Amino acid sequence: MGTRVLASAFAASGVIHLVRPQVFEPLIPPALPARRSWVYASGVAELVCAVGLVRGSRWAPRASALLLFVVWPGNGQHALNVQRSKRASTAQKALAWARLPLQVPMIRTALRSASPSGPDVRP
Repeated sequence: MGTRVLASAFAASGVIHLVRPQVFEPLIPPALPARRSWVYASGVAELVCAVGLVRGSRWAPRASALLLFVVWPGNGQHALNVQRSKRASTAQKALAWARLPLQVPMIRTALRSASPSGPDVRP
């Protein structure tokens, strides 16, 4: 996965966070109040990271990796919610759990974009 792919994923997800926040509200752990505010904040953070990665900003790799790490519990909460759902298919349950390990290569890509030679902009 290249930096532009990661930036594109951040940009697309960030826009969806802002346009359809209800999609992401179930991912916010119940212990956090004001779920919609968290969704909007994470969407803005994703858009900022996307721009920073594309521009090769020095702060963007670490900020992007940190963002991916911070939202990891939300993906875990989502997997638990789907697992408990009587409506969810086996495929939906598997996909919900598959999201968790997929963040590892995304974090790795973010951190690698900080290489001294500049961001990895392979498609």
